[in-house]
Parts: sequence; structure tokens; C-alpha cells
Amino acid sequence: MKVQKFVILFFVALFSSGIFATPSSHETTDKNAPVVYFIREITAESLVKVYNATGYKATGKVGVKVSTGEGSNSNYLRPSLIKNLVQNLKGTIVECNTAYGGNRNTNVNHKQLAKDHGFLEIADFDLQDEEGYATIPVKDGNHIKENYVGSHFKNYQTYLILSHFKGHTMGGFGGAIKNMAIGFASGTSCEKSGKLNIHSGGRSYTRWTTCPQEEFLESMAEVAKSVSDYMGNGKGIVCVNVMNRLSVDCDCVANPAKPDMHDIGILASTDPVALDQACVDLVYKAKDSENLIKRIESRKGIHTLEHCEKINFGSRKYRLVELK
Repeated sequence: MKVQKFVILFFVALFSSGIFATPSSHETTDKNAPVVYFIREITAESLVKVYNATGYKATGKVGVKVSTGEGSNSNYLRPSLIKNLVQNLKGTIVECNTAYGGNRNTNVNHKQLAKDHGFLEIADFDLQDEEGYATIPVKDGNHIKENYVGSHFKNYQTYLILSHFKGHTMGGFGGAIKNMAIGFASGTSCEKSGKLNIHSGGRSYTRWTTCPQEEFLESMAEVAKSVSDYMGNGKGIVCVNVMNRLSVDCDCVANPAKPDMHDIGILASTDPVALDQACVDLVYKAKDSENLIKRIESRKGIHTLEHCEKINFGSRKYRLVELK
């Protein structure tokens, strides 16, 4: 009995520590839950197919928010993969400058890198904070009161949030929420940097300032919600996550850790929270995802989604529909 009790306590300790943590899937059969469409094949044709499955009809001027990647070895989404979908939507690829040293922290450098990575060959490119920043309100934010985005942000009626799902040094993982939050935020090339504002939990928009990890994650959630609110409570937004090249590092790292797990597929939804949650669930279900799970848990990454739900932004529950 003593041995049996020890074994039980041992495994309870392991699960509590997060080593073997496997949170239950948030997939449901509830017809009121948002749908996340999933296709395992990762091709240009599959990307169009999973987008079309959402039934979303883009209107007006369409911006495609995608990371142009950092350096030559980054795992950013390749133009050859996204070309068909971007051109079908007659979309403009949009980006903002970064808040750190690298190849995307100035207008000149960022445009050159976008050209070098081949994005200018498939669509028009708009560096949204090239001419400064604009302010959009953050409703009932605990940490962020104003969101500073590129001044061109307001020129678009529809946004496709096209994200490479992967690990992230600070957020644990990066997907649609990070792309909507930090991705649209103005860089340090502007008088007010939305990126610095988020990373500091609202403490500074002019210099790097630290804040508790939970506050940073909650700030991302609040800023992403402000983007959704501004775009008509999400009606002007549709999201696609590509789960390939699953490194523990973000595409903002010029020489990221090599992916050590298999590609999973492409997912799409009109609910960015449900979409990211579905991706996280698929990571936890994968047999070769130990390192990515460690990255997510060590940064408390799930807290971003928890806060989204707390502030009534999206749903962590979803219905998964697999396409063939």
C-alpha cells in the first residue's frame, strides 16, 4: 500500500509540475461553438481550400497580415505557398516595423527584406507604420488603454490574418492572436511604438520596459481584441494558421532552432481564439512535440487564451471540421 501510494503521489507531482501536462482538448459538438477547419496537406491549393471552407467573403480593400520573417534562415511562410490565396483575394501584404535590432526595424531595411524574401513578387506590399502610427481604442483593458498601430491600418476593410503557428521566445507560441496584436503594432521607427507598449504591459511606448509575464500575455490579448473590435467585432477579419516548420522559436529569430516535430496542417476560422486553441490542442496531441510544449508551458503561453476568454474575446471551445 505504501508503494502504491508513493507511485500515485509521484505521478500527481509530475502532472502538477507540467512535465506530463496534457490539457484536455477544447473541441466540442456544441453547434453554437465556432468552427475551425483543418486540412493536413500543406500546399498552395490546400491553403485556398481551407480558406474557402470558412465561407468568408472578403470585401473592399484586403490586407494580408503575414510576417516577412527575419534573416535568410527564418521559418516564415514562403511566398510560393501563399501566392494563390493572396492573389485570389487581390490582397496587399501588410507589415509593421519591429522593436528590436535586425533587418526589419527601419522602413528601408524592412522593404529590402520583403523584396529579398520574394513577397514583392506576388503582391503589393504596404509597410503600415512607414508614415507613423494611428491610435485605436482598447475597451476595458486591464493594462493597455490605447493601441498604437501603423497609420495605414485604417485604410483596409478586410484583413486576412495569415500566420505561421510556431513557438515564441516570449509568448510561448505565436499564432493569430500574436499576429493581430504585436504584428499590427507600430515599431520603434514611430514616435509611439505599439510593440513597446504591449511588451511593457502599457508602461512605456518609447523604450523597452519589463513587466510580469502574465501582464505581457494579457496585453497581447487586449490589443488583439481592440483590432477585432475596430474591424466590426471581427466581421472584417478571417484567420488562417499554417502549422509547418514547427520550431520552438518565432520567425522573428534569424537563426531559429530547427523544427524537431512533424508538420501538422493548415487551420482556418473566423474566430482567432478558437483557431489558436485548436492549434495548441493539436500540438499537445502530437507524439513528437515535447520541446514545443515545454516552450509553451515555460512562458505560460496558454494564459493569453485564458485572458481572451475572460475579456469576452472569442471562444476557446470550437468544432473541428477536417477537410480531405
